[in-house]
Amino acid sequence: MVPLGGRRAVEVADTYGLIFWVLPPLFPFTIAFGGVVVPQINLALTLICRQYLSDTAIEDPTFTFAPVIFGDTNPQCRIPEIQSRASRLQLQLNLISGILAAITSPRLGTLTDGYGRTKIIALSGFGMFLGQLVMAMVAAQDGRISVNILLLAAMFDGLFGSFTTAVALTQSYAADCVPPHNRNVAFGYFYGILFGGIALGPLLAGYFIKWTGNILYLFYSVLGCLLFFILFMLFAVPESLSEARQLANRKSQGIGPLKFHQVPSWSRGDFNPLNLLKPLSILFPSSTSSLGGRSLRELRINLIILASMDAVLFGVGMGTMSIIVIYSEYMFDWGNFESSIFVSVASSVRVVMLLVALPTITRLVRGPLSQRSQVNTGSDMLDIIIIRISTIIDLIGYLGYCIVRTGGLLLLSGAFASMSAMASPTLTSSLTKHIPANRTGQLLGALGLLHALARVVAPTIFNLIYSSTVAMASFFIKPHVYMDDNFEPQDDNLEAGEQD
Repeated sequence: MVPLGGRRAVEVADTYGLIFWVLPPLFPFTIAFGGVVVPQINLALTLICRQYLSDTAIEDPTFTFAPVIFGDTNPQCRIPEIQSRASRLQLQLNLISGILAAITSPRLGTLTDGYGRTKIIALSGFGMFLGQLVMAMVAAQDGRISVNILLLAAMFDGLFGSFTTAVALTQSYAADCVPPHNRNVAFGYFYGILFGGIALGPLLAGYFIKWTGNILYLFYSVLGCLLFFILFMLFAVPESLSEARQLANRKSQGIGPLKFHQVPSWSRGDFNPLNLLKPLSILFPSSTSSLGGRSLRELRINLIILASMDAVLFGVGMGTMSIIVIYSEYMFDWGNFESSIFVSVASSVRVVMLLVALPTITRLVRGPLSQRSQVNTGSDMLDIIIIRISTIIDLIGYLGYCIVRTGGLLLLSGAFASMSAMASPTLTSSLTKHIPANRTGQLLGALGLLHALARVVAPTIFNLIYSSTVAMASFFIKPHVYMDDNFEPQDDNLEAGEQD
């Protein structure tokens, strides 16, 4: 056992239980993230609503409106124009944070290979701390600060890789400590903590707001959780990479604080925007004496397909998260409480799948931990079947979002879609089985890049669709339109229809 403050580097052979050092600080970290999601969306919605109604009152002196109270249901804000503006602001926030995270995520992943996991994980958490500090300042001013200041919070968040990078880097830590054929379970623990925090966060936030009577205290509590995460990672969690391995990785990969590849000089090509995609080269390994021809081609295909599926599933989840909350509040008159319940139920199902179903299935199929392979052998059929079934479940769940017309059925669709939670840790685990251990940080950094790009592209598409159609295309098929039984087509009617 390592005493608090007595940090040391360990190797995989030391202990499987080392991953449980990361889970205690990660839990309040994810609770903070889950608890502040809905209040952040409603903070932006409240500020936009106030601005829109105030501008309308200036243009039309006869226009009056009820006060817009942050944290209340505010029915006066449930109009298409405000919904559209709120959706576009969410798009801007995602673009800023996502683009910056796409640049920094792979660099942070590579830095963990050369300088250790814990320090870089704490650095990523520091970016979230700065972003939430800006959010708290805006909420404290109660509308006296422009809503555009929220863009600064997104910038801080993205500069340090955002929440997704912090979670991905903790998986690098787990990969150092866990043998390949048990990584899906280990990653499942991390995803379980993630969704457990997202499940408990909204509930705890709701009761906390009701208990204190002031939503500002929630933002202050979130700052406290993030600060605890940063300090615990820096001073309590033992480093998973020894100094010798860090030094070897720095020398072999040319890793430095401001350099990631050994280059003799700068050239114009270094500023090519396509260089943003260079970290993805880990998905296209070059031939070696032991790997070439068909084996190399199959390895590349596996890496590309698995990484693409992981990015798509992540992008759909991130891109629709805020839209589903805004849509449910618009369609079913939900407020903070109902939206928080929806997020909590969906996340609770994910926790059960990750902490109960996935370990049980893995043990039944692969046997006890002592009987599993300790070396990389690529994906097995269990990985493939879990990914296939989970993807189908996710598809059916989103189909439910499309067709249901009551809040209860929307909640049921969210719970069913959440049963696909086993896909993400299984995809990540499968990817790490294809590469050497000293490239784990680089691989997960590349996944962070794909997640950041998906975080830009997917919300852009979904927010534009929602903001453009919420007022005019509630349904693609108009009800109660039909042809009468006695209708007889006539040439003049046809011509008139063509002229119209």
